[in-house]
This record gives sequence, structure tokens and C-alpha cells, in this order.
Amino acid sequence: MVVTTVHSPGATVANPFSVVPRLDEDLARVEQRLLEATATDNPAMTAMARHLLLAGGKRIRPSCCLAAASLGAPVGEGSGASAATIDAAAAIELVHLGSLYHDDVIDHAATRRGVPSVNARWDEATAIVSGDFVLAQASVLSTTAGAGITALLASTIGRLCDGQLLELESQFDTGRTAERYRASALGKTAALLETSCRVGALCGGAEPDVIDVVAAFGRSYGIAFQLLDDVIDLTATVEEAGKPTSHDMAQGVYTLAVIAALGSADGDRLRSLLRPGAGAAERDEALAIVRRGPWIDDVIGEAAAHAGAAADALDHLPPRPGLVGFRAAADQLVRSVDGIRRS
Repeated sequence: MVVTTVHSPGATVANPFSVVPRLDEDLARVEQRLLEATATDNPAMTAMARHLLLAGGKRIRPSCCLAAASLGAPVGEGSGASAATIDAAAAIELVHLGSLYHDDVIDHAATRRGVPSVNARWDEATAIVSGDFVLAQASVLSTTAGAGITALLASTIGRLCDGQLLELESQFDTGRTAERYRASALGKTAALLETSCRVGALCGGAEPDVIDVVAAFGRSYGIAFQLLDDVIDLTATVEEAGKPTSHDMAQGVYTLAVIAALGSADGDRLRSLLRPGAGAAERDEALAIVRRGPWIDDVIGEAAAHAGAAADALDHLPPRPGLVGFRAAADQLVRSVDGIRRS
């Protein structure tokens, strides 16, 4: 099998939302608020809270928020996002960052965004505390956007935790079902993208039906993104993906293609290979079983369906400045699906 394009969706290209008018200026304002929110009287806490922030990232989630905020404004009006929208966008990014701190502890990850993870640079206890601090600062920032936004972000953090717990409960469980996988993906990945879109539209004063449509875009976008990331983990080399691969299977996290393979004629052999402490040869054989079946192609097909659903949702959004960004993001996602080929 040869994979011709294996980077994470959008990993090698710029933020697709950059086509939105004034987005660069608004993201610069978000960046300033992020720096202000992570500044403390304790230099050590400041350094830890800013560690991943300064490592970069495309800021997709705050971009979703900013683009969605324009959906409530008449075409041609406005000179940038409101202060409340900027704070909401920054709060969303802090929720994302805080979740990464905790994810890296759970996964014992050594790197993140090309730099040592917080748990590797300091230790796991420090990473947990600093992740909690980042999440707390997200709550503080969100209050300027209104109590409803704060409540929505708090609920989303709960959904992230639910998704992560579902995954932990299924660790090394060869009986994990596709339904439980999808429920975890909805919480872990899609929930925050959905909320990013919903919060922005709320801040911009969009109509309720528009808010629901753009939130549906974020949900479909997030699911497709997660499915593609799962495929990349199973098919890419470290050099191609730009990060460790076959990580999920080694950690006992069985994604859709593995779940399907476990239900096939090769299932018994695969179950015997998927165990804690399995050696490299056993992991390689397990990966070969999953790769030679039709299951990865099936996951790519499901990702394509969700990417298409995200693109279709845009037909129901008003012609506002942010719409061009959502179309660019949908197009990029569709290209990512099309770019993954097996031969």
C-alpha cells in the first residue's frame, strides 16, 4: 500500500479562513488577548501556560468563531469583530489548548506542535495544573461575551471530558463498537468545532436557524477531520505525517478501521495481537491486517460523506463575509479526503 498524501487535514497549508476580510487583524487581536490571559505574577506558570501557545497553530477554532460572527451582520458593514467576539474566540482557543495539555498527559506524548510537550518539558503533574489554569482563564475571558457563552463553553468542556472518558473506558477493548467510537469522536473533536461556530454566530447576532446551520457545519467538519486523522495514523510514515504514527493502536485506542477488521475473518488473529505490552512484530502484523482489508477505504468514504455534509450546510447560510472562509475550509477538507489514496 502506498499513501500519496498523508498529512493531517490542512497541515501543510495556511489557515483556510485567511480569505475572510479582516481575519488577520482580528486574529492578531485574539493573539494579544491570549497573551494577556496567560500572563501571571508567577513566571513559571506564565511560561507553562504559554508553552503551546507560542509554539504556533493555525487557530482554526477561533477563526470559525470570527467567521461565524459575520453571519449576523449585513453585507459590507462592520470594521472588525466586537470586543466580546474577540474574547470569545480567545476563550475557545484556550479551551483547545487546555485540552491538549491533558491529552498529552493521558497519551504520555513527548512532543506537540514540534516542541516538547508540557509533560515532557516539565512533568505530568505540572502539565495537569497548567492545563487547569488555561481552562480557568478561558472561563474568565468568556464572561465578557455573556453568561450564555460561558455556560456553553462549560458545557462543551463537559462534552470533551465525556468523549475522552468513553475512549479511556474502551482502551484495549477489542469489543469496542463503532457506535461508541463515534460518540467519543463527537465529544473529543467535533464538540469544540461545533461550539466555535455556534458561539461566533451568537456573538454576531445571527438568526437562530443560521446559528444551528453553522453549528452543524462545525460538527460535520470535526467528525470528518477526526476520521481522516485516524486514517493517517494507520497509513502514514512518521516522515510523511510529521508526527508519530500507529500511535492509537499501540495505546489500545481502536478506531473505525480496526473495529471493522476485528469483526472480519481475521478478527481472532487480530485480537490475539492487540494486547497491552505487545511487541513491535505483533504491532506490525496487526497493522498489516488492518491495511490489507477494505476498512480504511470505508473510513475514507465516511469522512467524505461528512465533508460533503459540511459543504452542503453552507448552501443554507446567508451571503456574509465569513461565508467565504467556511467555503474555503470545506474545500480544503474535501481535498484532504481526495488526496488520500491507497494503491
